[in-house]
Amino acid sequence: MSVELSEVIAELRAELSAAMHAGDGEELRFELGPVELELTLAVSRDAGPSAKVKFWVVEMGADAKFSTQSTQRIRLSLDPRRTSAPDSRMMITGDSLPGER
Repeated sequence: MSVELSEVIAELRAELSAAMHAGDGEELRFELGPVELELTLAVSRDAGPSAKVKFWVVEMGADAKFSTQSTQRIRLSLDPRRTSAPDSRMMITGDSLPGER
């Protein structure tokens, strides 16, 4: 099984957003720091005049169609920020409590 790298990042964004909303009103809070992903990628290139290069995240033990392509392991470090407050860290919960940073 393989999915595009952009889909993996979009799903991660959705999961982190869901965790933030699920924590609304909870007393215990977590600050969201850098998120690190380690992935195995296969690269494919479309033929033709509008050729595109795509990065596919490959599940270990994936079917044989990727066995002829080279794969690379990469590590991404993402530092999530809100567009409304790009200089502040996000919390996996609701509004800040007095005394929290």
